[in-house]
Amino acid sequence: MASVAPSDSIPETMSAMLLTGHGDVDKLEYRHDVATPRPGPGEVLVRVTATAKNNTDRKAREGLYPTKDKGEVTSFAMGGEATLTFPRIQGADIAGRVAAVGDGVDPARIGERGLLDFNLYADGRRNINLTPDYYGHGADGGYAEYVAVPADQFHPVPNPELADAELAAMGMCSYQTAYHMMTSARVKAGEHVLVTGASGGVGTALIQLCRIVGAIPYALSQADKAEALEALGAEAVFDRTRMDDFTDQVLAATGGAPIDAVMDLVGGEMTDRFIDTMIVDMNRRADYPRLSIAGASGGNLSEIMWTRIYLYQVQIFGVSHGTREEAEQLVEWIRAGQLKPVLHAAFKLSELHAAERYFVNRGSNYLGKIVIVPDAEWDEHGAPFALEQRP
Repeated sequence: MASVAPSDSIPETMSAMLLTGHGDVDKLEYRHDVATPRPGPGEVLVRVTATAKNNTDRKAREGLYPTKDKGEVTSFAMGGEATLTFPRIQGADIAGRVAAVGDGVDPARIGERGLLDFNLYADGRRNINLTPDYYGHGADGGYAEYVAVPADQFHPVPNPELADAELAAMGMCSYQTAYHMMTSARVKAGEHVLVTGASGGVGTALIQLCRIVGAIPYALSQADKAEALEALGAEAVFDRTRMDDFTDQVLAATGGAPIDAVMDLVGGEMTDRFIDTMIVDMNRRADYPRLSIAGASGGNLSEIMWTRIYLYQVQIFGVSHGTREEAEQLVEWIRAGQLKPVLHAAFKLSELHAAERYFVNRGSNYLGKIVIVPDAEWDEHGAPFALEQRP
């Protein structure tokens, strides 16, 4: 039997945004009669105050995770079968307050504020995650007023200087993916690291995480975002519209040193140019060239000569999600104030259609994350960060 705070009555139904099938935003249906989940053994019921939006929400909705036929409309199924069934409540990066606990969970946790490790782990291993799935895909997520999640994956973050919307903006979908890109590629202090797609959630996380471990991040983005990215920690920012002499630009910024590792969120035809920055002078390298890729915003197909890969010994790491150990390390850094939120704006849950369109058509002033706030929580947790409040 779940424990409920005496002052808090959990409603039988809640408002939620239901994904009803693959397609455009018309497949997202806002409902007020969705059954409120109840926490099972080892779970907590979280009253959602903010959930960060990720590009994977859109890609899962549109069925853009082909693994065989490049034109197939599907969701990924790393465990052998598709886990995205309809209707589904999306939203992975959840911040909120514990409203109730299931059997085996200390009732003292009721009222605790925290951040969710968004993974659906297939086994108990802490340092590997071979069949990645997540809340908002294989189980209901945070585009709702309540969500039930494992108690040991809802990490307390009491930091009073962080608003709930800011906490959600540091969610694991971006930060854990970024950190796993780095740990896979063995990024270490003193290395020169190229971050592509640097203005988004994973990109801004990578810049900060490189600085935490002592690496030197270089960003690829739009020229008008250079000042903001440099303030975040980028050593230099390269204009993505100036690719003809890209390697020369990089060498000028690094003092002639090749890039040690590329954190690629772009893919497409640009990936081959990113490799150029690593193999330009192999005699100056201290380790193998390393490429971590966790996105394909520039295209799902790349033409790369395999002779370049094996003769130059380029190591390539495909990255999706991360591990329990990495999630716990990130939470430690968040609690210690070593990671900073990059929050672009907040939208009401009922306005998710508008948020989705804004995300796809975002302009040059976009940096960081959008968060979605339940309408009932809007005045306290969303309004201060509304789009119209941005400078």
